[in-house]
Amino acid sequence: MSPDEYCQQKAAESGSSFYYSFLFLPAERRRAITALYAFCREVDDVVDESTDDMVARSRLTWWRKEIQAMLANTPTHPVTRALLPHLTTYQLEGAHLMAVIDGMEMDLNQTRYLDFPALQKYCWHVAGVVGILSASIFGISNPQTKVFAEKLGLAFQMTNIIRDVGEDARKGRIYLPVNELQQFKVTAADILNARHSPEFEALMQFQYERAQKLYDEALAILPPEDRRAQRTGLIMAVIYRTLLSEIQRDGFHVLSQRISLTPIRKLWLAWKTYIRG
Repeated sequence: MSPDEYCQQKAAESGSSFYYSFLFLPAERRRAITALYAFCREVDDVVDESTDDMVARSRLTWWRKEIQAMLANTPTHPVTRALLPHLTTYQLEGAHLMAVIDGMEMDLNQTRYLDFPALQKYCWHVAGVVGILSASIFGISNPQTKVFAEKLGLAFQMTNIIRDVGEDARKGRIYLPVNELQQFKVTAADILNARHSPEFEALMQFQYERAQKLYDEALAILPPEDRRAQRTGLIMAVIYRTLLSEIQRDGFHVLSQRISLTPIRKLWLAWKTYIRG
């Protein structure tokens, strides 16, 4: 199996909404974004699949060394070997790749966030910086597009947090800010014990409205000259906003189930967005 085939398999197996947006890219850019996505999945899996924090930290240290090896033109892992040819072409910064690993390590260091600014810092590492890297692959002519991509990444991560409240709680993590739980009179025990209530629904409506505002703000600052190049990001936005709306329509029953869109619906949304340009 070639490095590109390895990355393609990693992306396809994930079932992520992002995968459907990649299908409409030219071949070289598709290979680059698939390699980047595979890298993100690899380091995310280190934390999610490990039952020993020391082992997870050791593996993340290995990935830092592997990024350094890739930057020195001596990668050994299929993902870094696939990513290497695209570093110069799309001006992908090693510091940004390292920042993603730092974000994954944050999950080993804390399971609560006091307020939204603290959560935003985490989101920048695991999503905002990925948005910047992705936008660089899609094509940028105006630096403002990086601001768009960073904010869109935050919107995606907030959508993930809303969708995965129950799943994260079963891992002992609560990403919803502590001061906002207090504001809506929802306790950590409510989340950890999957207690759905009117107070929880009000809390989630607040998160929903914040996420929608982030999407609106991101789309408003996308420079017109880069809109066509950034269609892949726009496809992702349509799919994720549709998912967000489905979660709201379902009454935010995310503590005991994981709401998702069918593959056919994701593909349909991707196609409709693509042909609109």
